[in-house]
Amino acid sequence: MNINIDIGSNEGIAMQAEFKISLNAYLADLVYSPVRSLAQVIAFNNAHPIEERVKDFGQPDLIAAQNTNGICTVERAAIRRLKELDTEGLEKLMKERQLDAIVAPNSDISSLLAIGGQPDIIVPAGYNEQGVPFGICFGGLQGYEPRLIEMAYAFEQATKVRKQPMIKP
Repeated sequence: MNINIDIGSNEGIAMQAEFKISLNAYLADLVYSPVRSLAQVIAFNNAHPIEERVKDFGQPDLIAAQNTNGICTVERAAIRRLKELDTEGLEKLMKERQLDAIVAPNSDISSLLAIGGQPDIIVPAGYNEQGVPFGICFGGLQGYEPRLIEMAYAFEQATKVRKQPMIKP
């Protein structure tokens, strides 16, 4: 079964504003940290571009989040639309079909689940031709965590596909 739900730009709008608010609160609460805000993280990355690999790891996303002004009218509308999509999309599908879980490769469905505050768990499922591991995601409705853990554990025990990673000193 394919699930096609157009979240459009709503996810990005909501995520950027919420990310800034949440990260600033988290960093401000740390006992010791060289940075206390998203603005300071961006400045730190700019001061250390090679070490922090700013071209590789989302500096533009951090800057976009920093440029938000909290949860205002646009963000509230985006969040409301995302909740509607969840209620009329994934949640509705699972309830109508009486599903215990949605199963998808890797983390392909994680963003969709996260939008509605739905839980998911990802466990090893195999390796590609280059030996890179990939997983399988079990997602469910709020409150389904115990059932998802049971399913993920059963899958792990049935497949025993996970290999101990080689760690080099």
